[in-house]
Amino acid sequence: MNRVSCPHHPEANLIEDYHAGDMICPQCGLVVVDRCIDVGSEWRTFSNDKATSDPSRVGAAENPLLSGGDLSTIIGKPSGSSGYGENGQAKYQNRKQVSSSDRALLSAFREISHMSDRINLPRTIVDRTNGLFKQVHEQRSLRGRSNDAIAAACLYIACRQEGVPRTFKEICAVSRVSKKEIGRCFKLIIRAIEANVSLINSGDFMSRFCSNLSLPTSVQKAATYVANKAVELDLVPGRSPISVAAAAIYMASQASKEKRSQKEIGDIAGVAEITIKQSYRLMFPKAMDLFPEDFKFVTRVEDLPAP
Repeated sequence: MNRVSCPHHPEANLIEDYHAGDMICPQCGLVVVDRCIDVGSEWRTFSNDKATSDPSRVGAAENPLLSGGDLSTIIGKPSGSSGYGENGQAKYQNRKQVSSSDRALLSAFREISHMSDRINLPRTIVDRTNGLFKQVHEQRSLRGRSNDAIAAACLYIACRQEGVPRTFKEICAVSRVSKKEIGRCFKLIIRAIEANVSLINSGDFMSRFCSNLSLPTSVQKAATYVANKAVELDLVPGRSPISVAAAAIYMASQASKEKRSQKEIGDIAGVAEITIKQSYRLMFPKAMDLFPEDFKFVTRVEDLPAP
């Protein structure tokens, strides 16, 4: 990138005159550049403005998901008698019309933002969720379903598409709709917009579950290996990846010094103790074949808790 400099004093740091829009050499006074464009924020500096007034002269950023980009003009309150008519009312007033469609979108976007903040999801997932919701809203293929349920289902889909899946119970916990309703909307949205959603596996949740349980990396790696091996040997047919992951964490933790109970794991994974117990019962007979060869047992396989 070429640096603007004085032809007579190239090493001098130019001084910018913001009032005149010039860049001046401090050594010889030569105006090197005139009519500079100020790229800073645009603010009002009127002396009669109150401290509580909004100093910005422009509106919010353009939102491509709304019709017209949500571009608008806001007229301030009159500052003198010339701004009022004979009846004492302001001559110019704000008459921004927001369509019912945009109003529904804005409400859904706020709900999506609130849900994402509560489970610490990044902005990329929020943007993808907003795009999915707009796509569903424009197709009008889910008439009769609440926007909150559609927004929660879109958030679930976006998490899976971005490779950071969340369980239905986790989404349900931060939304205002039931798990069953989110599941119904999820199926309808997948069918309506033909979204590509990869299948989830137990490894997608292992890192987060182990981290929330304060388990070391060695136990996490062992639990991941146990879960993958159990699926490979077809020991847990028909079981959800979440219950398989929870059972694998229970088995790996019981074999180490960092033991966790089924209740502790169930609270984090969002599954019932009986569900973990059923998956553990299917895996227990082949426990010797499920652990990696380099795993350091604190409790031998023979001494693991019976299902």
